[in-house]
Amino acid sequence: MTPNRLANEKSPYLLQHAHNPVDWFPWGEEAFERARREQKPIFLSIGYSTCYWCHVMEREVFENPLIAETMNRIVVSIKVDREERPDVDRVYMSALQAMTGSGGWPMSMFLTPDLKPFFGATYIPPLSAHGRTGFAEILQRIQDVWVSDRNSILETGERLSEYLRGLSSPASQSVNVDAKILDRGFDAFARSYDRLHAGFGGAPKFPRPVAFNFLFRYYKRTGNKVALTMSLETLNAMYSGGMYDHVGGGFHRYATDADWHVPHFEKMLYDQAQLVVSFLEARQITGEDFYGGVARDVLEYVLREMTHPDGGFYSAQDAESALGNDDPKKKKEGAFYTWTHKELKEVLSDEEFQAFQRYYGISEGGNVRADPHGEFPGLNILHIVKSKESLAEELQTSTGQVSSFLASSREKLMQARNKRPLPHLDDKILVSWNGLMISAFAKAFRALNNQAFLSAAERAAGFILATMDDSMVLKRRFRDGEARIKAQLADYAFLIQGLVDLYEASLDIKWLEKAITLTERMKGLFYDSEHGGFFDAGSGDSAILVRTKEYYDGAEPTGNSIAILNLLRLAQMSNNKRFDQMAQDSLRYFGEKMAAIPEALAQFLAALDFNLTKPKQIIIAGRRNASGTTSLLNEVHARFIPNKVILCTNEGPGEKSLESILPFTKELKTIDGNATAYVCEDYTCQLPVTNPVQLAEVLDQ
Repeated sequence: MTPNRLANEKSPYLLQHAHNPVDWFPWGEEAFERARREQKPIFLSIGYSTCYWCHVMEREVFENPLIAETMNRIVVSIKVDREERPDVDRVYMSALQAMTGSGGWPMSMFLTPDLKPFFGATYIPPLSAHGRTGFAEILQRIQDVWVSDRNSILETGERLSEYLRGLSSPASQSVNVDAKILDRGFDAFARSYDRLHAGFGGAPKFPRPVAFNFLFRYYKRTGNKVALTMSLETLNAMYSGGMYDHVGGGFHRYATDADWHVPHFEKMLYDQAQLVVSFLEARQITGEDFYGGVARDVLEYVLREMTHPDGGFYSAQDAESALGNDDPKKKKEGAFYTWTHKELKEVLSDEEFQAFQRYYGISEGGNVRADPHGEFPGLNILHIVKSKESLAEELQTSTGQVSSFLASSREKLMQARNKRPLPHLDDKILVSWNGLMISAFAKAFRALNNQAFLSAAERAAGFILATMDDSMVLKRRFRDGEARIKAQLADYAFLIQGLVDLYEASLDIKWLEKAITLTERMKGLFYDSEHGGFFDAGSGDSAILVRTKEYYDGAEPTGNSIAILNLLRLAQMSNNKRFDQMAQDSLRYFGEKMAAIPEALAQFLAALDFNLTKPKQIIIAGRRNASGTTSLLNEVHARFIPNKVILCTNEGPGEKSLESILPFTKELKTIDGNATAYVCEDYTCQLPVTNPVQLAEVLDQ
């Protein structure tokens, strides 16, 4: 089949549709001009390359030649990758939620030629059945109304556009925010907590690491053990269930059931990055190596399967894959990750199988109970059903022997699984998600003392800055040699956070300097100097109906919540009063939302917690790579001290001194040539210490 215009794009999602019979356009003026000239409505389809229902709709609707012919005749069809253009997605998702009360992908929107939405849905079946209207019928109805009563459509589009403009208007008033909002946030999470299965709310259950970010900090602030227990129980349940890939490492997207057993099998980079940080913080709080081990396994998976040869990180792996090499088009959800009882017996020795079967709940007829669509008959999804200690007792052996059986089993299954057709890899590199992953690797380097993790963070940061930033314009997406699409707020904010975390891990001042430079640029592009807060996208794009300021910290944090925390951290690190004032104004701007629905703004609450605390400024006088510096920093990173900044005076030969950024550090000197720690608040420092034991005493006061 002759390819359509999408064949010229780089997005893996758009390329998946390049051979549809639909006359697709990418988002842009060519499509808009066609709709205006021919006075046709626009059909806008938004999704992403690892979206399961996007694949289903493509097979059922967009590959159907009769439906495609109708589309080509009566609408102008535009396809958008939501991961490339979150600004477009955000506008029309808000419209869809206003129309239907819910949202999701694929997003199917009908627009007027001037891009105003008038009808929307998510997945639409090809034909009407079971009470659901089919795509063919919807097309015909829209065509009939467009011809006979176009004004009603235009009026609907105008009303929805007016609603969207209202969403982007300033809050009715700026609200001073205090610790009572943190208490309300905790209460909201406690009310929604699932005491039987852990997690917040019912099925489906999504990982939402911003919740842990807040609850861990609330525990640190108040000593409230319920906040800690809810978080740890949820992390434990997510790891033990089928949402974790017990063979290859890494977390699947979400659990479809209440008890975390049956996942939706796609893997997203942003989940891996944020959950690594959650498990690292759990290790700092509890001292339990288990949490560090999970973080390590996830990072090793990312290095093995999600890393570009030059250092950037890929976006996602698909949930479905081919059942066999004979028919690559016949795909199934979870085919790469699930096992029959027979397959496991063939791969493992008898002793290994006995341990593996009992530990992971393997059943001869399959172990999937919650399977409403009949996806997994006879299949097993690995999930931990008992402890190694109890299993050792059952098998009358040692816990060490059980661990050995499980480790050798996983190695064999990994080799067997790699012979299967691999899930599709979305290999585009997004600045925002790479920023999150840089943070994860940087923090893991110090917490787990693994030099490879620091190298991974530095290579990724170097790759992003070398290929996607020309000191004037930061690009959002890199793929197949091309950097494209202007970066948005989240790209700047997440990358700045990654660079600050990388500085605190490496103490190489170039990362801190770049973070400050990008913050200045971010301010000029997105900051609302009149009301506070940041717009999600830059100005000047007439195709974007409204400039939003997102406040919901969902699967990813918002650009605003991370930008505010960055400003607070950088204000402490550079004594920049302007950064601090921007953060204060922005917290007040979002204060009304924080007070009304604090659980929706969990990362904002983490930023507020930082703001309400006097952060510790931990400054090391000495050389950044000296053994004494490392010993002192190990003491710092062994503890959960969320509201702190780490700085080093950089006294090594050829190193640029911190004095250029923070002049008062000129007065902080080493003692007898030894690396020396100063613990300060508001640039007022306690007596210096050179011994890790002494530093521990100061930190624990």
